[in-house]
Amino acid sequence: MQMKFYCDLYVSECWQKKKAKIIKKLKANRVQPQVYVAALAQGGQNELEFFSSILLKQHVFDNAEIFVVGIADGYDEALLMVRDITEKVYNASGDAGLRAYILKRQEEYEKTGR
Repeated sequence: MQMKFYCDLYVSECWQKKKAKIIKKLKANRVQPQVYVAALAQGGQNELEFFSSILLKQHVFDNAEIFVVGIADGYDEALLMVRDITEKVYNASGDAGLRAYILKRQEEYEKTGR
């Protein structure tokens, strides 16, 4: 599994200090039962999807490329995070095109080399 992280990664407030450790464990595909990942949807018809990091242990993700937009503390936090991301994108762009906004923002970030 290949995992890439959004330049403006959303992280639950309670995990701000553990962010690097959680990312390291996600990249190593270690079990973190309370961690939920918000990512760009694999199919083009949806914007975002979120799921428990335990799900990443399934073989269907072995060759998957996952673009992580946020890391949440449990299911309820993941729901709130998706809502917050949608509101932020809407306020910044005037529409709810999450995928386009996030990919454009990431591309700008990578071009500047930050």
